[in-house]
Parts: sequence; structure tokens; C-alpha cells
Amino acid sequence: MKILVIGGTGLIGSKTVRLLLERGHEVISASPSSGVNTITGEGLAQAMAGTDVVLDLANSPSFEDAAVLEFFQTAGRNLLAAEEAAGVRHHLALSVVGTQDLGDSGYFRGKQAQEALIKASPIPYTIVHSTQFFEFLGGIAKSAGAEGTITLSTAFIQPIASPDVAAVMADVALGAPLNATLEIAGPDKVRMSELLSRYLRDVGDTRAVIGSPDAPYFGARLADDTLLPRGTARLGTIGYGDWLASQTAR
Repeated sequence: MKILVIGGTGLIGSKTVRLLLERGHEVISASPSSGVNTITGEGLAQAMAGTDVVLDLANSPSFEDAAVLEFFQTAGRNLLAAEEAAGVRHHLALSVVGTQDLGDSGYFRGKQAQEALIKASPIPYTIVHSTQFFEFLGGIAKSAGAEGTITLSTAFIQPIASPDVAAVMADVALGAPLNATLEIAGPDKVRMSELLSRYLRDVGDTRAVIGSPDAPYFGARLADDTLLPRGTARLGTIGYGDWLASQTAR
């Protein structure tokens, strides 16, 4: 099977590419640096030739509202058009648990637009909704500010480690399209403010965390369960302690 991985050099993409290669498949890791650009369309037709499955694991390089929307709309249209022309049989995209409820956030409006394009396309698809990655805990803390005390949402999260995400993406790529959304999450549910407080202590960051139900998350206010899976989710096996140990062991 020939599999094209858009964003194949990124956090999830590089791990997914390795797993698929280990299983004996022909895998193309695509990114602008390799001559495949979903924004300009450069290299898409050539990369699609003979491709069975496309994994879209790319993310917007900017989190500014208009830029995010433009990225996901332009990349989505170009990618799906090239897939349709090449006869691709399965489009697989990675998105975020709670996307459908986060329209107040410019980033998530971009993800909503991406998912709408996929569902409107004639190409069979699977959308994987993942909870937040452990690897992005630092980014969440940074988004809350650089002062000595930061305020974060008390909503629940169920973070997942990137190797667990990659394992799911590889499995789904080798299966039949679901024409639906699959949810994945980490093994443990915890309040965001509590986990971030623990994480900052563990990495030697002296900022204090105040939890508030009104604190925004990338521009959106969260209900307690907004970032939790809605139904039966596939759960990863790597918890916070094991994930952190793997980071400090590097």
C-alpha cells in the first residue's frame, strides 16, 4: 500500500511514518521542504500518483484567526482535489476532541472548516479527534501568560502522548474508511489547571496556577467536559508520569 503523509516530519507525522514503514508499506513523508506544498499545490499531483491513503497531519504555522482559517481551507481544498484526481481511496485527518463546540476560538473555526471540506468530498474518510497532547502542555502554559501567576481553566482534559496518537493513526490508515469520527484520549482525566500546576513544578517553572471556570482556552470558554471524548474512545496507555519520565530521559 502506498501512503502519503502530509506533515510527515512533525511530532505525530514522523512517528506515524516510522510505524508504517516498519509494517512494510511504501510511505511518502511530504512537507514543503520535500517539495510538496498543500498551500501552493506544488508537488501534490506527483506525490498522489498511485497513492492509496493520504494522512493529513499538518498544522497551521500561525494561530492568528484569519491565517488559521485560510490555511485549513486552502490546504484542504488543494489536497482533496488532488486526491480525487488521483483516485485516492481513503483520506485520514487528525483533529481535536471538542472541535465542534469551540467556535469561539479562531483556531477551532479553522478546524471546523477543514472537517466540513472532508465530509463534503466524495473521498471516503476518517477523522480522528484526539485530546490534547502531553507535548503541548508547555504551549498551554505559555498561552496563559508569562507573569508569576497565570490563570487556567478548571475544565477536565484527558491528555494523550504522541506515540499513542501515532499508533492509532497508523492502525486507521491500514483499515477501511469509517466515514465518521473516531475519538482517542489518554488514560487519565484531570482538571487542566491541576495538571498544568503539576507540570510547571515538575519542570522547575516557578509560576503559580490559579484555576477558574471562566479562563479562556485559545479564545473559547470551556464547559467541564468540552475537551473530553463524547462517546467510547480508544485510550492510550501512556500516563503523565511515564510521559514526563520519557522527556527527562532524553
